[in-house]
Amino acid sequence: MKEYDAVVVGAGDVGLGIVFSALADDMRVALIERRDVGGTCVNVGCVPSKTLIFAADRVMEIREAGKLGIAADIKNIDFNSVMKRMREAVDFGRNSIREALESSANLDFYHGEGRFVDHYTLEVKDERIKGRKIFIASGTRPFIPPVKGLDGVNYLTNETLLKLEKKPDSMIIIGGGYIGVEYAHFFEAMGTAITLAEKGPHLVLHEEPEISELLKKELKRRMKVLTGAEVVEVKRGRSGYIVVVRSDEGGTEELMGDEVLIAVGRKSNADLLDIEKTGLQAGRANFIDVNDYLETGRENIWAVGDAIGRQMFTHAGDKEAEVAWHNATHEEKLRMDFVNVPHAVFTYPQIASVGLTEEKAREGHAVLVGRAKYSDTVKGTAMVEHEGFAKAVVEKETGRILGFHIIGPYAPILIQEVVNAMIHDNDVSYISESMHIFPALSGLITETLENLE
Repeated sequence: MKEYDAVVVGAGDVGLGIVFSALADDMRVALIERRDVGGTCVNVGCVPSKTLIFAADRVMEIREAGKLGIAADIKNIDFNSVMKRMREAVDFGRNSIREALESSANLDFYHGEGRFVDHYTLEVKDERIKGRKIFIASGTRPFIPPVKGLDGVNYLTNETLLKLEKKPDSMIIIGGGYIGVEYAHFFEAMGTAITLAEKGPHLVLHEEPEISELLKKELKRRMKVLTGAEVVEVKRGRSGYIVVVRSDEGGTEELMGDEVLIAVGRKSNADLLDIEKTGLQAGRANFIDVNDYLETGRENIWAVGDAIGRQMFTHAGDKEAEVAWHNATHEEKLRMDFVNVPHAVFTYPQIASVGLTEEKAREGHAVLVGRAKYSDTVKGTAMVEHEGFAKAVVEKETGRILGFHIIGPYAPILIQEVVNAMIHDNDVSYISESMHIFPALSGLITETLENLE
């Protein structure tokens, strides 16, 4: 049995961060990966989806050029070309990682499914390895709900849709979360007729209600959107599939489409690891329980990234990897901040948020709330952007920014100024007292903070 200073389970972006930190400290490292190196982000998540969505955004800009007095038509969309470019981006990322791993000394790569067989001991393809320190970054896979008839149809997931060679004429998307609304935007822009069905009362449930409502309004201009619609059955039709949904009022409706995309959430891969054999237990939805130091219930075992089910974004996982590695190698420990993690939804319009919603903030704080529309700024007016807006939630007594939320063009870029300010004591003056270029779109941030009441 081989023994290592560090064993990392999962060769995604998060696990790789720990691997290269350990190698930089001259440790002997084992890396276990059951699928492709690069994990979710490179292979089936951020890289492919955002490559596809960039094309969809250009389509929408052309469609909306008329509001600027520009007449423009889209003559053709080469779906295969768009998909080919996406696959090339994935291949490049995966190959770059593979080359970096192959050139690394003191690293043994185990390609296969690893399972714990004893404390600090894993087995991969009949070979047992042991680690002094173990980092679980095993990620997630699509959650498939127990819907009648679903196991008898060839549904799509965010992973399998990337293999499509032909653009579907129509598609039913089950799930109105981040994945659902992003791919609804992409496929509709490519020319697919979309029906989006969400069980909950709003799309993107974790966003501010007014942001969810505006997103629904904008998407309904392009597709059929149902909220409060529970899918109760999926079956084959004469051509394509029939999805039966039940509304909150109890009525049923049959939706028809050539393809069905399941986008109702993610399931932890922890159940594939037999973690109980090293003294760990999975919590909610199979996610591994950790404290704010990323420690599990077993000394010298940490869990990071999507495996813990908290703020499942690549940039959050990267920070978790930094925190976990620091805590594994230093006496003084760092705490992971799970509250002030920014995120974006690359649908159309774009969404970006950081910190608490107004509802959550009011549970423990007296707050001031500021709002501003893009059109309240000179740049927003020039863009003829009348619907997008920003919302700030600030602690009344201290002026600390508790949350900030944007829906509209370039939202993921605009939010970064707020994120940087929140690192600096969360003080609103960090933004309000700095000089801003006029008439840049960043004026939306200052305008929102000037409207606090």
